Amino acid sequence: MTNFIELINKVKVIDDAIKLLATQIEITPQIQKAIDFAQMAHDGQFRKSGEPYVIHPILVAAITAAVANDETMVIAALLHDVVEDTPYTLEDIKTLFGEEVALLVEGLTKIVEIREDELIPSSSNEKLVKSALSFRKMLLVSIKDMRVLVVKLCDRLHNMLTLDALPPKKQKRIAEETLVVYAPIAHRLGIAKLKNYLEDLAFKYIYPKEFQKIDEYITSHKQDLNLRLNSVIEKVKELLIKKGIPRGDFRVIGRVKHYYSIYLKMQRKGISIEEILDLLAIRVIAKEPLDCYKILGILHLNYNPIISRFKDYIALPKDNGYQTIHTTLFIDDDIVEVQIRTELMQKIAEYGIAAHWKYKEGGADVVNLDWLNNLPYQADSIEKFYEAAKADLFSDDIVVYSPKGDHFTLPRGAVALDFAYAVHSEIGDLATAAYVNKERISLLRELHNGDIVKIITQETPRLHCSWINNVKTSKAKEGIKALCNKRIKEINIKSAIKIFATLFELSEDEINEIIKELQISNEQLAKVPVNINSLKENMKKIAQYKGLREVRFWEILKKGYKKPTFKKVGYFRVFTNKIINEVDFDYCCHPRLGDEIVMFYENNKGLVHHKLCSHAYELLNEKNNQMIFARWKNNKSAKYRLIVALQNKKGALLELLKEIESLDLNIINIELGIKDSESADYCRLEVESTSDNKNVIKDIISRKFKLIEFISLNDAYKK
Repeated sequence: MTNFIELINKVKVIDDAIKLLATQIEITPQIQKAIDFAQMAHDGQFRKSGEPYVIHPILVAAITAAVANDETMVIAALLHDVVEDTPYTLEDIKTLFGEEVALLVEGLTKIVEIREDELIPSSSNEKLVKSALSFRKMLLVSIKDMRVLVVKLCDRLHNMLTLDALPPKKQKRIAEETLVVYAPIAHRLGIAKLKNYLEDLAFKYIYPKEFQKIDEYITSHKQDLNLRLNSVIEKVKELLIKKGIPRGDFRVIGRVKHYYSIYLKMQRKGISIEEILDLLAIRVIAKEPLDCYKILGILHLNYNPIISRFKDYIALPKDNGYQTIHTTLFIDDDIVEVQIRTELMQKIAEYGIAAHWKYKEGGADVVNLDWLNNLPYQADSIEKFYEAAKADLFSDDIVVYSPKGDHFTLPRGAVALDFAYAVHSEIGDLATAAYVNKERISLLRELHNGDIVKIITQETPRLHCSWINNVKTSKAKEGIKALCNKRIKEINIKSAIKIFATLFELSEDEINEIIKELQISNEQLAKVPVNINSLKENMKKIAQYKGLREVRFWEILKKGYKKPTFKKVGYFRVFTNKIINEVDFDYCCHPRLGDEIVMFYENNKGLVHHKLCSHAYELLNEKNNQMIFARWKNNKSAKYRLIVALQNKKGALLELLKEIESLDLNIINIELGIKDSESADYCRLEVESTSDNKNVIKDIISRKFKLIEFISLNDAYKK
C-alpha cells in the first residue's frame, strides 16, 4: 500500500484522481454516474491547498476501493461531502443512487454533526482528549452500519495526507483527534493498514521532535537496516526450502516497524531507539494452517526463540478473527519478530472487517463478524480511556481455560471476575467465587496464562459495585455497571414508595394504587429519593388526588399533620414532617461522606445505610418500614482532627496557624491549653479542606511540629 499512498500524494488534477481510482476498482456505470455527480455538485469548490475540491472525494473513493473494493462503499465515498457542502439533499442521493447509498451517506453526514456537538473546536485552548473520547464513544454507539466507519477512516487518511495545507494549530488538533478517535477505531475493526498509517501521520504532527529523531535514525540507517532485513529474509527462505518446504508454498516479506510503534516501545520501556532490539520484523505467509506449524518448528529448531514472546493466535484466535503465530528469534546478530500466517489470515490481519467486503466470494464471508457485538467499549474518564487504549493497542494477552477446555483470551492482569463475564454476562452477574487449578480463590484474584478457571454462581445476582476498577475488561466493567445501576434504580423506586407512605401516613399498597391511577412512571419514581424537586412535584400530585384535591397537601390527613420541611440533623439534611431527635449508622455498612444513602425511620430516629447495603435491601423489601428523604449536608469538603504538641514558647501557636493557612485549610474548631507538662501544650484543631489531600497535609505539618493525632472526620460513623 506504500506505493499506492505515494501515488495519491502526487495527484493534483481531477483526471489523475479518476485514473488512480480506476486502478483499484472497475468503473461501473453507477460509479461513473457518482463521479459525474460529485464533479457537478462540488464545481467551483476548492481545498485549502488550491486544488479542486472534488479530487478529495475521488481519492477517498480510491482508498476505500483499495481497502474494501465494494461498489456501494466507493459510491458513498464519492458522495460523502455532498449533503454537507452542497445544496443537494439525502433525498436527491436516494433518488439517484438508491436507499443503501443514501443510508451510508447519511451515516457519514451524521459523523460530522456528532463531531460539531462533541468535539472542542480547533480554535480552543482546552485539551482535546476528553471531548475526542466522547466523540469516539458517540461514533461507536450511534453508527449502525460499520461500512460508514470504514469509509470515514479512508476519508480521515486522505485528510491526514493533505494536512500540510492547514495552519499548525489546526494540524495538531486534527492529528490529536486522529490518534484518539480514528486510529483506535481502525484497530478495533482490525484494519492494520489504516491504523498504522493514521498513527504515523498523526505522530508526525503531535510529537514532531520525537518523529524527527526516529525518522533521522531510520533514514540514516536505512541501507544497513535493508541489508540486514534482506539477509534475514534470504536465510529464512533458504532454511525452509532446505528443510523440505516447497518454494511455491510460502513467501517471506519484511519490514522495519512503523514509527509510532517504535515510539510507544521507547516510551513504555524508557529506552532510546538505539536500544530497541527488534526493529526488524518478517512475515512468513504459508498456504495452509498446518504449514504454519511446520514452519514454526523449523525456525524454532534452528534459531533460538525468546519463549516469553511466543503467541499462538492460530489455535487461539483473537475475538476479531485475527490469526497468526507470533515468535521472536535470534537470527545471527539480529533479534527479529516473526509472524507466521496463511494468505487468508494475512488478508484478515491487514483489512479486518473490510476483508468482509474486499474478499467475499459466492456470498461466503471471509471474516466472522460476531465480535462486532462487543465493539463499543465505554470509558467514562480520560484515565480509563488510556487504560483501555493501552490494553487494545499493545496488550499482552493471556489465555485461560474453562474446565471443559474452552479457551478465553484476556488482557494480562485480568481477574477471575473478568473470566466470568467473558464466559457469559449472566455468569458474571451471578458469580460468587472461583476455583483456579482446583484451588478456591477470590473473584479478584489475578489470572495467569494457562489457568483452568471454574466459576461458582448463586441463584440471584451478586453486586460487585466497588470492584469496577479491579476488573480489566470492558465487558466486566459494563456488566458490573449495568447490574449496579439496575439495583440502584430498583432501590430508588421502592424507597420512593416508602417515603410517600411515611409522609402521608398511608400504607404502601394505598400509595401504589394512587401512583398507578396518576400514571407516575418508574423513571419518575426513581428520581424521588435523589432529587428534592421530583419529590415535591410528585408529592403534590398525590396530595391533590381525588378527595384530597380541595385542600393544601400538608393538611390532608388529620389534625396535627405538619408541613414537610428540610431539617439539619447531624451530617444530614432531611425533608420530613416527622420528629427526628437523632440520626445513627447501623453496624452493617458504614457509609462514608458522599456515598449514596437511604434513611429508615423508627421511634423518632433516623437510621442510615449505604444504598447498596444488603441488610438495607432486606429492610426495603419488608412492608411498612418507614423511610424519609435524606442527603448529606455537605459532601464536598474533607474534614480532619489534629492534635499538635506545641513548645511553650512565644510565637509557637502563630507559627502553627500560619502553616494551617498556607495549606489552605479552614479551621472549624480550635481548643488550646491542654497541658501535658510544663514544657509542652497540646492544641486540638478541626479543619476542613476542599480537596482530599490527607497525606500531604500530614507530611507537611509533621516536618515542623510534633503531630500526636491526625484522623479523618469524613468517616461519618466515627464519633
